[in-house]
Amino acid sequence: MQTKISEIGQIAITVSDVKQAMVFYRDVLKLDFLFSPSDELAFFQCGPTRIMLSTPQGAGEIGKNSLIYFKVENIEAFYEAVIQQGAAPEREPQFAAPMPDHELWIGFVRDPDGNLVGIMEEKRSN
Repeated sequence: MQTKISEIGQIAITVSDVKQAMVFYRDVLKLDFLFSPSDELAFFQCGPTRIMLSTPQGAGEIGKNSLIYFKVENIEAFYEAVIQQGAAPEREPQFAAPMPDHELWIGFVRDPDGNLVGIMEEKRSN
């Protein structure tokens, strides 16, 4: 029997207004919209991982969720573009750590509900 987790299938993000959040995740972050079965749910695709936006369920609290890091190319340009499109700036991209074959760069913005959204780029070392 396989007991090892193979991959992340879906990540849920708690928001106050799914329709408002859909605009941010679709139009600002440019995630591929999949479907919205109700006013309380919307699904997007980011690479192999599905992102679910939902209103609070159970103990979920808006803006106090786990942090998602989206991999991007040209982190500085991406950061500036999403700020101009309405993302709230949190921390400009900066060098985070040296790796054997690349440098890790990290930056942060906030969505309309204050959820922290991480962006990262693995810049190849010269």
